[in-house]
Amino acid sequence: MTHLRLAVDIGGTFVDAMELDTRTGEVRFRKASTTPARPWEGVLDAVSALGTDLAEAELFIHGTTLGLNAVLERRGEPTGLITNDGFRDIFLIGRGNVPSDHMYDFQYQRPPSLLRRRHTAGVRGRLDYKGRVVEELDLDGVRAAARTLVEEHGVVSIAVCFLHSFLDPAHEREAARVIREAYPDVTVSISTDIVREYREYERTSTTVLDAYIRPIFERYVDELERGLAERGFAGRFLIMRSGGGSMTSAVAKTSPTHTVLSGPAGGIVGAAHIAGELGRRDLLTFDIGGTSLDACMIERGAAVAAYEAQLEHFPLLIPTYDIRTIGAGGGSIAWLERGLLKVGPHSAGADPGPVCYGRGGTRPTVTDAAVVLGFVDPARFLGGDMALHADAAREALREQIAEPLGLSPVAAAAGVFDVLLAKTVGAVRQITVERGHDPRGFSLLAFGGAGPLLAPLLAAEMGIGEVIVPFAPSGFSAWGMLSADIVDDFSRTVMATLDDADLEDLESRFKDIEAEAVASLEGQDVPPDRMVLERQFELRYLGQEHSLIVTAGGALDRAAIRRAFEETHLARYGHAMDNPLQILNLRVRGIGRTARPELVTRPPGDGDPGRALLGRREAYDFGARAVVPFDVYDRALLEPGDAFAGPALVDEGTSTTVVPSGQRVEVDPHGYLLVTGVTA
Repeated sequence: MTHLRLAVDIGGTFVDAMELDTRTGEVRFRKASTTPARPWEGVLDAVSALGTDLAEAELFIHGTTLGLNAVLERRGEPTGLITNDGFRDIFLIGRGNVPSDHMYDFQYQRPPSLLRRRHTAGVRGRLDYKGRVVEELDLDGVRAAARTLVEEHGVVSIAVCFLHSFLDPAHEREAARVIREAYPDVTVSISTDIVREYREYERTSTTVLDAYIRPIFERYVDELERGLAERGFAGRFLIMRSGGGSMTSAVAKTSPTHTVLSGPAGGIVGAAHIAGELGRRDLLTFDIGGTSLDACMIERGAAVAAYEAQLEHFPLLIPTYDIRTIGAGGGSIAWLERGLLKVGPHSAGADPGPVCYGRGGTRPTVTDAAVVLGFVDPARFLGGDMALHADAAREALREQIAEPLGLSPVAAAAGVFDVLLAKTVGAVRQITVERGHDPRGFSLLAFGGAGPLLAPLLAAEMGIGEVIVPFAPSGFSAWGMLSADIVDDFSRTVMATLDDADLEDLESRFKDIEAEAVASLEGQDVPPDRMVLERQFELRYLGQEHSLIVTAGGALDRAAIRRAFEETHLARYGHAMDNPLQILNLRVRGIGRTARPELVTRPPGDGDPGRALLGRREAYDFGARAVVPFDVYDRALLEPGDAFAGPALVDEGTSTTVVPSGQRVEVDPHGYLLVTGVTA
């Protein structure tokens, strides 16, 4: 009987692989370098590093940002768009809003589009705003448009999105059938297979993005499935969703847009799981990897969710966690602009990587700064599997940062962390203070390879009273995937006021959506006793733009729905009104419950952390703003009940927790580090 579960998370620099033995609860963790040109090879390398007998594995679950990177780096396949006659420019025109971070940039220009205009086509056929047929679809026109796109312009993927098709998908399905009959090797994405909601531009954008990344994503999953099968794997292959939960690899290949933020989602799922296990219902997640920093809020045990994501300026109508991401990770490059020190968003990535990796990198990064500050032991990096070149890191910082600014290399490295900290505070404020939440009421969960390096400093800066560092923080996102349910989301646009809506009609619509959710779960082999269906209303005050999501109970009751909305609006915005409520969308989340890994409770030690003391090392103390001796502890030898004060470093090979002076560490019964004693 199979008893092993594997979770693999691809980052910008490393691939993290974690194995869980369901019989013993034992967890093993390994890393391998990311291979950008052939990403599946890095995944297979990480699995090989674990040495797992894949014939004994019942589950392989995977989080990847392959689709996201394909968009950001413009590596998708040539893509075409077929829409209504007269509307071929809907995707190219888009919206007129300027991104908030370019609000005062009068020379701002949008990044290049994913489509060229000659790759768009309009065909005759129209539905009105109630879904009624105004003009039948011209199938000959569809054939002619597809022939032009494929034979003359060489597109290999086609997006189909028609006006008001969310009310009746028949025209889109007919168009897809015609295209597939004529060109069976061409990938076809239709909007109503992805999202059944209003807003034509956003729905078109979602469909174009799906078509753009689908061929490369299918090829990636196929290669990974083949490689795993060759190594004996015959279990279930699941892929994380951006909004939490997972789906089978077969479903993922037909819905790749739902995976674009699946890497960070694993950590959020894990955070929500341990929020209840540790009795901290309000958590801030703090994930720093090789290329980015991701922060999210866990409120009352649940992650804050959204139903629209953004890739550059392209909207995506998919469920996702409300994550704030900035280009600031271990590989983020430090550079000067007009005498000012900048950190990121450019990253050295996995190839060539930071200077200290010795792989040809020439520009100093956050990791190089950490080495110069004494936080990272060059001989113990990745458990001793990869030696770092400390002298090269120091020289790069000295030449490119320190000397131009008239600083020492150590002062320059401290400056890199100061700039990174300032950017981090801004990201965390966006999801807390700007949403009416006081961060001082939250615990900070630090993970990712570089999260524990910076989290105690962030806590001190923002007055957060506790930092939690889980076991193997650099692999926490992979661990979180092991607790992910199978999830699928479905929606329908209603556009009616709550007072005027027919409750029987709403109930009927909910049942139709629930039937789709059940069919999806059944198709992913979820047994009936594991299925859970959650109903939600998306509501707003009539005349407002922004909406809120509220959970619907079993029986639909107008007063209860309004009360739930007002409570949510009051908590979010500080007030509620008597204005009529408008229903925008009905939503159903289909959940297939899976067994979650348990947090192992370890027996307490003797309270003396001396057994784990490796020695002392000179490092930079941000509490004293000086280089001082740090106690260095081996985390593997720390036991529950151990406690010690900073300045201290807790080294576990793949990550280091930096504890400045004035802060204190305690080891909880699960072996998690609790860093307290911070002050604003």
